[in-house]
Amino acid sequence: MHRRAAALAVPMTAIALVVSSCASIPEEWRTPAFLRMNDDALDSRLPEVTGEVGEEPEITFPDIEPPDEEISGVVSKGSGEDALVGADDLVVANVVQYQWTAPGEGEKIEGQSSYENGAPDLVRMEQMPDYITETLVSQPLNSRAVYVFPPLTPEEREQAEAMGQPAPEGASVLVIDMVDRFSKGAVVPGEQTTNGGGDLPTVTQDGHSQPEIEIPEDTEAPEDLEVVPLIEGDGAEVEEGQQIIAQYTGVRWEADENGDHPVFDSSWSRGGDPLDATLVSGEQGGLIEGWVEGMAGQKVGSRLMLVVPGDMAYGETTEEAQGSPAGTLVFVVDILGAYDNPPPPEPAKEEGGEEASDEEGAAEDGADEESTEE
Repeated sequence: MHRRAAALAVPMTAIALVVSSCASIPEEWRTPAFLRMNDDALDSRLPEVTGEVGEEPEITFPDIEPPDEEISGVVSKGSGEDALVGADDLVVANVVQYQWTAPGEGEKIEGQSSYENGAPDLVRMEQMPDYITETLVSQPLNSRAVYVFPPLTPEEREQAEAMGQPAPEGASVLVIDMVDRFSKGAVVPGEQTTNGGGDLPTVTQDGHSQPEIEIPEDTEAPEDLEVVPLIEGDGAEVEEGQQIIAQYTGVRWEADENGDHPVFDSSWSRGGDPLDATLVSGEQGGLIEGWVEGMAGQKVGSRLMLVVPGDMAYGETTEEAQGSPAGTLVFVVDILGAYDNPPPPEPAKEEGGEEASDEEGAAEDGADEESTEE
């Protein structure tokens, strides 16, 4: 549960980096869609990409100058038509970025391979521009797409340099491997083995819908964090610091003036669009402590009921909560996925080869990150 869900700063994907560096692709640079989507008519100017999806690709650049228009295509199509990528999916993708510098020459961009850093990108298709999504949508999982973005014009290069942004030589090339997807309304598989109950809330959920949470009457909230697996998943154990993908609903234990326990926040109120967030609380993250402690060690594919005391949420009183719900909170969380985050960047080296101090590095990091705290 976010302290401020709307302000969550998710990691920037390699896709967004390329798109931002190339600005908007002009209409005259764009290859017609049929050249992107027809496997029998892949543009011959695309680099040759080999290797299995799921492993870092090998790339060969054509013996021609980089094209002056954007081109793309699916160079390896996944099997199975039952797992097609949708236009509003959250897609898990491995992304590698290259720079095509001259005929037959190019190189991988340092630090821009999710295969190297072990952390896939989480790509919300709705937030991507059309010239990215129209190649990926309706393709099966485990498909591989290649994009070539034209070299910067002299004017664009001057503008980038004036803004302190990188202005690389040649064309930017992306290889995107789509390895998983989560659609709106996604839930964990299986049936609940328990609904809770007794001195704890009762949870019922009908298919792909918002769960109903019933708080027991005339019962004091537990003093400690309670974690009840309603469905036990069989995936990997979730680790603190990972990127999680989840559906969730939250209510207060304490009833309102009408005796009800209305939902104060839910991914289902946003059309069942799954949450993605880093499982970290406090100054380093935007999640409450009860979520981090309650989910770490649980398995992907689990549905959990979390009963979180106020001191592990937003506070016991309205004054402490500062506009967030106060007191004990009850959540139902479907853990759809969990993926590693990239390692922190290497400390910058000052002139003479000395590394910047921890204080300097922390100050720089703090200036770059958008806060999610209250």
